[in-house]
Amino acid sequence: ALTYQTVRRFYGRFGDKVSVINSRLSLGERYDQFKRAKQGELQVMVGPRSALFTPFGRLRLIIIDEEHESSYKSENSPRYHARETAIHRAKLEGARVILGSATPSMEAYYRAKEGEYVLVKLEARFEERPLPRVSIIDMREQLKKGNRLALSLELREDLSQCLKKGEQAMLFLNRRGYAGFVSCRSCGHVMKCPHCDVSLSEHNGRKLICHYCGYETVKPDKCPVCSSPYIGGFKAGTQQIQQVVEKEFPEARVLRMDYDTTRAKGSYEKILSAFSRHEADILIGTQMIVKGHDFPNVTLVGALAADLSLNAVDYRAGERTFQLLTQAVGRAGRGEKPGMAVIQTYHPEHYSIQTAAEQDYGTFYEKEMDYRRLMGYPPAAELLAIHGAGEDEAHLTQAMEYIRRYLIRIRGNREVQIIGPASEAVSKINDLYRMAVYVRAPQEEVLAELREKLERYIEINKGFRTVYLQFDFSRKY
Repeated sequence: ALTYQTVRRFYGRFGDKVSVINSRLSLGERYDQFKRAKQGELQVMVGPRSALFTPFGRLRLIIIDEEHESSYKSENSPRYHARETAIHRAKLEGARVILGSATPSMEAYYRAKEGEYVLVKLEARFEERPLPRVSIIDMREQLKKGNRLALSLELREDLSQCLKKGEQAMLFLNRRGYAGFVSCRSCGHVMKCPHCDVSLSEHNGRKLICHYCGYETVKPDKCPVCSSPYIGGFKAGTQQIQQVVEKEFPEARVLRMDYDTTRAKGSYEKILSAFSRHEADILIGTQMIVKGHDFPNVTLVGALAADLSLNAVDYRAGERTFQLLTQAVGRAGRGEKPGMAVIQTYHPEHYSIQTAAEQDYGTFYEKEMDYRRLMGYPPAAELLAIHGAGEDEAHLTQAMEYIRRYLIRIRGNREVQIIGPASEAVSKINDLYRMAVYVRAPQEEVLAELREKLERYIEINKGFRTVYLQFDFSRKY
């Protein structure tokens, strides 16, 4: 989503010495750009993590913008983390690496605090512009006031004032689709994908879609379990927010930017350029609209349900919530006009919410590190996740249990903690059951030794040949 804006700036500065690479390009187009780089026709390549493999003959600088982004970690083969890959390539070729972020990853900031990275801080905004004024709205109080809409009373009033002034606003929701899930209000049955252990999301046209494998069906009129007609959707999605906004503010021009509206080639550029030209007053979208964009006329940002991420089954939940909210708040008031942001939350007392509202990374880092030290999570300790997947649930469970027992046998008297096996947060995708075992230790060398022994154990046991296994290190550094 940031490629369009970034490329436009580089083209303006460096002209035809700049090119772009992304997943929307065909193999032939990617080949042409890599060939031009190898022949010396290009000097700057802009793109996602795959741009790291541009065959420049004289590479001297790698910049990883928004270095905290989880998408820099490849979940497909070959598996790699762009940050580690960039640093390794830079060492091989004598280049420098710059990691940029307003909300650095805990690992990167830990390295900077330890002196391995040089820490450079921007203490003020461009031209000393003030930070946005932030309001935290407790949505539990909204229910007591009788407001059951996704927009709080305060945000509706702020939107009204913003539109009267001819300014722009951004509303973001950490969901996509028409509703998070569809269930029966009589018996509680949730409509789930038959191939993945996830609920189906409702879209326009009464479609129920799985966002993992693409399975699609029609929303039933009656519950398949109890035959009740009371079937409904919960957890408003971007389409529903758009309908609420258009009903509340019929005079406003509204654009939506999410997974569904950005599938076509060039759709990112079309939506962002239209909003940049003020062809719309309100931009509604998922996380992609609040990360790094620069729209000078945006004076109001509304975070409608950002704290949903606090409930994720992941020790990084607090970190990701802080990053998301801080990035969102930072979209307001980037021009000459002062900005404001409204954070709607059911957890107003959480330190991630409080520090994000204050744009205070330092306080957040200290509080989060206290939590990581207490629980033994990176970057306070080393963590190895062993992910397993298989078509036979019973066989997978047995295989992961054997892995746990073997790890207990070989750890000896060392300070090693083994957690699991347990089902993944999404326990089934594309007819593959998924489980994990987690191993914690103070030193990376211990985990590396355990992994090597475990790999040999797996290699000589035929029972593991129908199980897909992946080792995932989360390091202090």
